[in-house]
Amino acid sequence: MSENIKNKTAFRTAFTVLFLLSSSYIYAQTPQQVQSAPQIQTAPAVQQVKPAPVLKPMIIVIDAGHGGKDGSTRGLFSKEKDVALDVAMLLGQTIEKEIENTKVIYTRTEDVFIPLYERIDIANKAHADLFISIHCNSMPGNMRGRTETTGVETFVSGSGRLGEQDVAVRENAVILLEKDYKENYDGYNPNDPESFIILSLMKNAYRRQSIKLATLIQQQYVKVGRVNRGVKEQSLAVLARAGMPAVLTEIGFISNPEEEEYINSLSGRQEIVQNIKNAIQEYTKQLIAN
Repeated sequence: MSENIKNKTAFRTAFTVLFLLSSSYIYAQTPQQVQSAPQIQTAPAVQQVKPAPVLKPMIIVIDAGHGGKDGSTRGLFSKEKDVALDVAMLLGQTIEKEIENTKVIYTRTEDVFIPLYERIDIANKAHADLFISIHCNSMPGNMRGRTETTGVETFVSGSGRLGEQDVAVRENAVILLEKDYKENYDGYNPNDPESFIILSLMKNAYRRQSIKLATLIQQQYVKVGRVNRGVKEQSLAVLARAGMPAVLTEIGFISNPEEEEYINSLSGRQEIVQNIKNAIQEYTKQLIAN
């Protein structure tokens, strides 16, 4: 073979090889043959879960009526101030145990004298939701049929009606035991009829709610067979400046032998406490519903 032919053959061979290599490279890069890279699955964004709002507990101030030097009302064997304290403490314990998210504050936990304005001031400073004052009723010692009167009644702050001031006079008379009572109560004198006008002007913004709670308490008393003496508005100093629904409930007549036995018995006190506790629960339910 001539040198010229050899050179042509070598050139063709090299060209063919280059062509094939070039074709293979181009073919490999065509779209139908390019293998797509695996898609990276990005994790969904984590949604920030906001913590549930912390609900403010319902603050209930329980006031055991009287105490210390203010404690002369008594029955045959017990004093009102002692019965009121025992029932108030039991009520507070029951509320915190059986009603969720509640906080109880007591105006007194022992036999001490607490001025009336300080009792409601405790509730106002605590921004309380409810104020409940526990008392025992009593008829005057010289009254005919004193031991026969029985029943339960619950009071809210108000001007009262003509002829219904007896309880207000008795409950407010303790003011005279307080130092500077005229300054603390805007010159109030429980022996002066005009002073009832002063108390009535201390308007209770929560009158409607107070009446609702008082009504529910009375309804619970009636369910267990107590004699219903009703819900009444009175010019009671302990309730006059309440910045929340406030009631004073008379749990029975300590001057009546049978009721004195009842309010001093464990079963009687437990029943009274359950009545008030049930009324609070129903009051709260109706408040939420409305």
